[in-house]
Amino acid sequence: MSILLVPGYMADETLWDEVRTPLEQFGPVVHADLRHDTSIEAMAARALANAPCNFILVGFSMGGYVAREIARLAPERVRALVMIATSTRADSPSLRQSRGTVGKAAASVSFSGLSKTAIATSLHPKQAANEALIERVRAMGVRLGGEVFRRQSSIVRTSDLARLHEIRCPTLIVAAGQDRLRSREEAEELHSGLPGSEFALIEDSGHMLPIEAPAELLAVVLPWLEKVAPPV
Repeated sequence: MSILLVPGYMADETLWDEVRTPLEQFGPVVHADLRHDTSIEAMAARALANAPCNFILVGFSMGGYVAREIARLAPERVRALVMIATSTRADSPSLRQSRGTVGKAAASVSFSGLSKTAIATSLHPKQAANEALIERVRAMGVRLGGEVFRRQSSIVRTSDLARLHEIRCPTLIVAAGQDRLRSREEAEELHSGLPGSEFALIEDSGHMLPIEAPAELLAVVLPWLEKVAPPV
């Protein structure tokens, strides 16, 4: 058994640094590569083509959309699914317009990572002035670069609420209580749409759960995985 980790928008594999080693008790960790594609479906197909035969699937934010598509494409290969700070809703018209503008920007436009304002919004309000945390998130975007920024910004996320019933594996949905990007209501909507899924709320964190509250996240995820997909 392996674990396939799927990052979010403009996040790289360092998103998982604090949680990766504890997760390795369930098998080798593999990272999905979301750098090359301009649709959720293409991202899922690429990740699946490079994934082990069977795996536990963990998706964060945009990676939750990708993870659900993977689970629908290859249900026989996904042992369990964990979705963190994500949603089943389509992009709002305003978000679609703003990201579409970015996606069409000329390649000559320089890119120095996500703005401090955007990053601060993704964090717990008490972390809005945490320069080290902001720089860590910004650095992920810098490493990915402007081309990936434009590609990922052009992605249109549609609602898959009506298709949630196609996912049959054990599923855990984790929400952050202070998430200003993806509300608790969105996570509960996802939970309600997935019969048999389990729901956990980590109250004292913003959207960036894997780096804001890794210990609290592990305290929820590890016992659940031990129950549904115990280490061999």
